[in-house]
Parts: sequence; structure tokens; C-alpha cells
Amino acid sequence: MKSVLIIDDELQICESIKMILEYEGYDVEFTTSANEGLEIFSSKDFAAVFLDIQMPELNGFEVLKKIKEQKQSASVIIISAHGSVENAIKATRLGAFDFLEKPIDRDKLLISVRNATESASLKEEYEEIKKVWVGDGEILGKSKAIRNILEMIDKVAPLDTRVLITGENGTGKELVARAIHNNSERKDKSFVEVNCAAIPNELIESELFGHEKGSFTGAVQQRIGRFELANKGTLFLDEVGDMSLQAQAKVLRAIEDGKIERVGGGKKIDVDVRLIAATNKNLKDEISKGTFREDLFHRLNVIPINVPPLRERLEDIPILVNHFANDISLKHKKPLTKFSDDAIQVLKNQTWTGNVRELRNIIERIIIIVDKREISHKDIDFMFASNQHSVVDLVDTSNSFQEFKEKAERVFILKQLIANDWNISKTAEMLDIQRSHLYNKMKKYGIEKEE
Repeated sequence: MKSVLIIDDELQICESIKMILEYEGYDVEFTTSANEGLEIFSSKDFAAVFLDIQMPELNGFEVLKKIKEQKQSASVIIISAHGSVENAIKATRLGAFDFLEKPIDRDKLLISVRNATESASLKEEYEEIKKVWVGDGEILGKSKAIRNILEMIDKVAPLDTRVLITGENGTGKELVARAIHNNSERKDKSFVEVNCAAIPNELIESELFGHEKGSFTGAVQQRIGRFELANKGTLFLDEVGDMSLQAQAKVLRAIEDGKIERVGGGKKIDVDVRLIAATNKNLKDEISKGTFREDLFHRLNVIPINVPPLRERLEDIPILVNHFANDISLKHKKPLTKFSDDAIQVLKNQTWTGNVRELRNIIERIIIIVDKREISHKDIDFMFASNQHSVVDLVDTSNSFQEFKEKAERVFILKQLIANDWNISKTAEMLDIQRSHLYNKMKKYGIEKEE
């Protein structure tokens, strides 16, 4: 049942709304005191709040601010006999979901509360999905390298200085950029990301600066660029080393002037953005090759932060594994999975060329395939076939198609044996081969059950 709170100093209004909503199946509480209303709101999870503007203790706008400070996803519907455009605009700016004038029309009331409760539910679902699929954005680890990065974030986040984040793919450069934004004075404004490597050179300028209608073939309408979208917030230029020289020149000009021009436009547009850039390339090498502007490099590289590869901070692996295991178990609605110390050691022995991203993928694969409450090293041996190379590296470590097929076959057979708790008959049946054939394969690939 969806819970609704009414805060209005007129008892008759409270009772009237309560009667209408309870008839429709809502769980309703009300109070004629603004302060008491805030206490009730804090004690229970309400899907929607009806709130009057004119009240003796606190006005509705003050109460609305306090409600939003407690819970951003709460849907607040302002009800007032003093309906005006100014009040409606102010309420909306403070985060109100809707604005209803007294006397309240029953149909409008029901439509508004239905939409408000659905909106609150969707916001909460979205936050849960973000936690499961994206994670909570924490930079996890206890290594000296991670501690140094966190200290640097604390120092530079409150300032508007530009930051250049370097590191291999999959190390977590975007997490560092988001952490800087989330701890800055701009945290309530937009964090706009541009993956410079994913956008064709001929479109990168339009993506960054926008374009006017008719400025080129296919420009059927005006487009607002990422610089404008990030105004007052943070613009994150990911893989900036892949940006074309022409776009680099325009970015440099935007940094120097604080203004941009849309493609095909002649008007200068003021932009106030904090720039954070990231790259997996050595930009000094790119400067030597003539593919990156030295002046832009010095503009971006005010505060350099290097995120080391996972193989250089192996002490962080247990923390990352436990965090990923919890997230992934929740994502797939499985009981929480624990990794034993020997399983953690197997993971620490890998090279992790794909860094943290590869580690997370492997943890997800293990949880899905092994499907046990506790994972031991015996359960994950098949994930690291052929001299400790992971499954994703089979192609790179094979010198011929035949070698690749044999390695892949070994991995698959081992996986099925482990999944069937080394029951030869059941595994042979699943593989649709004779038991003798399976024994021959096991002998050929040196597959034995460890005791």
C-alpha cells in the first residue's frame, strides 16, 4: 500500500483529502503542524506528501526544502489557496512534483497523487539499479597508490583547476573524474562525459560545441554541444589523446576564452566548465609524433593523476573481489557469494591486462557458472587455462587454430566437470559423448580432480 502524508494547518482540508485517498486504497496520515509533519516524514517511508504553503510555524517552501534535504526522491505536491505563477515556479525550483490550487478538484487530486507515487517509486528503483549495475562509485583499495589518489582528490576537488588522469584501460579513470566532480563546488550541476575515441573525427566538433541547423548535410536541427550542456558543471574528456587536431585547437580556444561557437554559427557563447581529461596514451609521445598539441597538453595537465594498473596494487584485489561479489550477487538475485583465501590467491596470481574491469567480469563469470555460496581455488581453475592465461586471452596465446581449439576444449570440459561435481557419467551425458571418450579427453589434456 502506498503511504501519503498531508501537512496542512486546515483540519478540514486534511480530513477531506484523507477520505478521498483512503477510498482509493492509499495509506494516509495527516497533521496540522509543519514541525510535526517533518517528524512524521522522518519516521516513515512516504511515497508522496501534500503540503500547504501558508502555515503558522513554517511555510510550505521551508518544509519542502527540509523534506528534499532528507530524501531527494520524495514527491511533494504543493496545495494552496494562494495560487500564483510565482508560487508555482518557486515550488518547482525547490523540487515540488506538482502544484494544486484550493479548492482541490477530486480528479486532479487523484491524477496528481497517482503520478507522484509512481514517480517516487521509479526514482527509488533507479537508485537501486544504479547501485547494482554501476556501483556506488567508490574508489576501493588500501594500497599506497590508492591512498595517494584519494588524498589528491581531496586536495583538488574543491578547486576549479584542470586535471589530467592517465592510466591503462580498465583502471578506473572515470571513477576518479566522478569523485573529483562529486566532491567539488559543482557537484549539484551536470557531469558531462565525452568519449573522444568513440566519436568519428568529422563529428567530434559538433558533439563538443554543437551546431546550427543547416550547417552541414544532415544538420536538420540545432544541436546543443557538450560544452554548453556542462555549463556550471564538469566536462570529462575521456580518451582525449584520440581527439583530432582540429578539435584540439577549438578546445584550446574554449579554455583560453571561456567561449565557444557552434559549428556553422557566428555567435560567441559563454561557457563556465571545469575540464577533466583522461587518456591511456602517453601524450608526450603523441606530441613527438605530431598527433597532440603541446599547448593543449600543458593546459590540461595542471594536476596530473596517474591510476596504476591492477598488477601494481595486488593488495587491493581482496577488497575489490568482495565488493564485486556482493554487487553481482545482488544484481543476479543470488545469495551472497564468498571467495576463500585460496581463491583470492589464484586471482592475485593473474596478470590482469584488462585491470579492474577484467577482474569484475571474471568475478561475474565465476558467480554465474560455479553457482556456490563459497568459491575455492578448485572452482575457478577452469577460468585460467593454459599456463595461467584467462579465457579471454586464449586467442592471444594460441599459435594456431588447432591449438586454440584444444585450449578451448580443455577449458569447456573442465568447466562441465566442476559444474557436475566431477561426476563423469553426468558430464559425459551433458557433453553427449561416451564415458570412455571423456576419459581419453581428460588424459589428453591432463585434467585431474585435485584432492
